[in-house]
Amino acid sequence: MRKRADYIQSIEIKALWKGGRHVVWNLQPDVNILSGINGVGKSTIINHSARTLAEIDRDEIVPKDAPQGVTIKLMPEDATYIKFDVIRSFDRPLLHSDLLEKLSDSRVKTELDWQIYRLQKRFLDYQVNIGNRIIELLTSGDPEDQVKAAEVSAPKKQFQDMIDELFADTHKKIDRKSNEIQFMQTMGKTCEIITPYQLSSGEKQMLAILLTVLVENREPYALLMDEPEISLHIDWQQRLIDLIRQLNPNAQIILSTHSPALIMDGWMSNVTEVGDISN
Repeated sequence: MRKRADYIQSIEIKALWKGGRHVVWNLQPDVNILSGINGVGKSTIINHSARTLAEIDRDEIVPKDAPQGVTIKLMPEDATYIKFDVIRSFDRPLLHSDLLEKLSDSRVKTELDWQIYRLQKRFLDYQVNIGNRIIELLTSGDPEDQVKAAEVSAPKKQFQDMIDELFADTHKKIDRKSNEIQFMQTMGKTCEIITPYQLSSGEKQMLAILLTVLVENREPYALLMDEPEISLHIDWQQRLIDLIRQLNPNAQIILSTHSPALIMDGWMSNVTEVGDISN
């Protein structure tokens, strides 16, 4: 029987570049922050790790030694797979012609739009799953299950409250009556419906991160991010890790960064320098 891991224990890269740099990164189960000067290999480590996990379908066995020389060890050690998500930070125009042809939504124009487009479906599936769970609990006849039913929808409300508070300065609130993610923007007496594709790059980035965390439904998994602070206001950078941890305390965060703001709120001990894990 396949066993899911709680987190990634370590990442080993035999050659970060051709003929150079053997990397062994021992990870903590909660937060891991990779730091270093430009060109030292931070993004390469994150991207090699993400590609290794992406070589196989979600929930499939993680190979002990991937073709590009990346070895991922899981915890517990007898686990055979791990759930994971990858957040891309750059809001570049979509250039892949085959992808553009498949899209039925012409509003999807950038890489962040594409992430949000895919997250919309995951959000719908998430709502169906928690709805079914609530019905199951409410019809069980057990008084304790009545309390549990209210707890099932708590993360969704927490996510909506977080986004409303973060976007308050631009007068945007999540439309809680909509099955899809969309916003109501109130300016004076005018209320306009805003799609997520109309948000700023920073707003899209924060939405994509927190929505990704939400739909994992507080289950253990690895969240890989390469410079997630790009486009984020410094206040959002400082709060990012705590917001993720509040929404899913079981998420293992693995990220690279240039920003000191990300570690300001008590995460200095979780920082690893590339030079300390490579030779």
